[in-house]
Amino acid sequence: MKQMTWIFASVLLLALSGAAIGQAEKPMAPRTIRQVLDFWVTETEQLVVPAADAMPEDQYSFAPSNGEFKGVRSFAEQVKHLAAANYQLGAGALGEEPPAGTRNEAAPDSVKTKAEIMEYLKGSFALLHRAAATIDEKNMNEPIQKMKNRTRLWLVIDAVAHSSNHYGQMVEYLRMNGIVPPASR
Repeated sequence: MKQMTWIFASVLLLALSGAAIGQAEKPMAPRTIRQVLDFWVTETEQLVVPAADAMPEDQYSFAPSNGEFKGVRSFAEQVKHLAAANYQLGAGALGEEPPAGTRNEAAPDSVKTKAEIMEYLKGSFALLHRAAATIDEKNMNEPIQKMKNRTRLWLVIDAVAHSSNHYGQMVEYLRMNGIVPPASR
């Protein structure tokens, strides 16, 4: 009987402690579309920017050559292309123009050194954050004629997806050069 009482008391104690823990946790408040978009822009930025910075400047011209890699972008071109697309899509969501010389998902010719590319890349994410901050449940699906009737929501999601695609390429280039990507360290 003593053992049964002990088991019962233990089970009761466990049950009550679970109830107490459950009461201490507050349910998460629903997130706005603005918060969700900014979260994904931040997550992508925290992968891409350190990866771009991890490649030494003297390797920024690296492009794979063994195998079927004819005509692929160099590391620098990958980063510039990603940033230019961010600028174009973010600016489109804001109804603005991207930086001068940014066109067809290509960076201005003046962006050449690693420092210039990094500045351009960081600026592109700053613009995406600004674009995400303007999107709400009322305007997220309004078509933007200048952007082929794509919506603000579509443009920011496209920027994140596109950035993620090129991040994968950047990771491969880093590894081909014996560099472990920062997110994998």
